[in-house]
Amino acid sequence: MKSFLDPDLIARTYRDPIAVAVLLVDLLPILAVLVFGWGATPLVALYWLENLVIGMFTVLRMVATLAGNIVNLFTVLFIVPFFTLHYGMFCFGHGVFIQALATSGSTTGGSGMPGLVYWALSSGQGMVWFVAAIIAINLVIYFTDFLMKGEFRETQPIVEMFAPYGRIVTLHVAIILGAVFAIATNEPLLGVVFLIFLRVVFGVIVSAMRQRKLDRASHALMKEFPSTA
Repeated sequence: MKSFLDPDLIARTYRDPIAVAVLLVDLLPILAVLVFGWGATPLVALYWLENLVIGMFTVLRMVATLAGNIVNLFTVLFIVPFFTLHYGMFCFGHGVFIQALATSGSTTGGSGMPGLVYWALSSGQGMVWFVAAIIAINLVIYFTDFLMKGEFRETQPIVEMFAPYGRIVTLHVAIILGAVFAIATNEPLLGVVFLIFLRVVFGVIVSAMRQRKLDRASHALMKEFPSTA
């Protein structure tokens, strides 16, 4: 983690407007807390919905690898349904956990995944707009990095399939730590702030990883097409 928080790397990362936009989206929950009075429940629900968005874009990334190599067709035909089922079950289990944690074991909004999504979307004022911001920034990254910069040619469907699971585990740990912090300090607001802080740090690391990938691609391009000046 230390290498991802290197000051020089962070400086390069946030020269990129997309990285700045990602950071602003990650900081939006602060606005939700201050303006809409969000507590821990809508905040955790937002992060859970973000995982669903990540899953959706993972499917798009796997499908897009077909444009780079049609040989991936049979792999994609198998792992996209498998991922949808497995990741969906993973998110469902996570959603049941956070809903039970937030509602003291009771359930609202119906059963199954649609019920969880309904509960999450209705858990805080303005939730739809915050989710829309997450979708928008992921859409930008998908088009600029994955499609326009040709990442779809350099990856494999199986690699993309496993990519989002670390995010869920990280969020799950962050939720538990935030809850423990809130209970230990008897200050729910501090728990919310702590959870946002953990999510922002995670976002900074992800953006730094993206920058390192861009740096490697740039260096490879320079080696392939050295300057003749």
